[in-house]
Amino acid sequence: MAQGEFALLRDSLQPALDLSGQPVQRGTMAHEHAVCMMLVEAATMGAEEAGLRQYAPRLEQLAMHDDHRLYLAIAHRGWGAAHRLAGEYAEAEVRLNQALELFQGMQARWQVGRTLCELAALDRARSDNEAALEHLGQALEAFEALGAAPDVERTRQALASMS
Repeated sequence: MAQGEFALLRDSLQPALDLSGQPVQRGTMAHEHAVCMMLVEAATMGAEEAGLRQYAPRLEQLAMHDDHRLYLAIAHRGWGAAHRLAGEYAEAEVRLNQALELFQGMQARWQVGRTLCELAALDRARSDNEAALEHLGQALEAFEALGAAPDVERTRQALASMS
């Protein structure tokens, strides 16, 4: 994600958080969950620590309240990225492993691959190139199995940059 893209996305989505849910047959549509999830995902991809610290807590709160495991895992991954960016490596590892466990339990292979890439970024931040290569290799396998071509290419580039 190019610098500034998160700010543009945030500016576009932030007003949606202030709207009430769309009426549906029972209650309201849980659009706040989806908006927070998109903001956390964009901040994770853009390495936007401030955005992660702003939106990951709310996503985590909503996901825990509604027992939404997918969004909880995304919140954990967002927190993991935020901690890594702040140099809080032990906390980052805990959160990323929580995300990985949830994604694996749901058999969400693309999300597993993305989380493995985040673990590799943590490994690189800790100067553990061997672990980074292992995590990237596992992510590459996951992406190749899904035929996720853009993610395969990005992961191959990350592996090549470490050689």
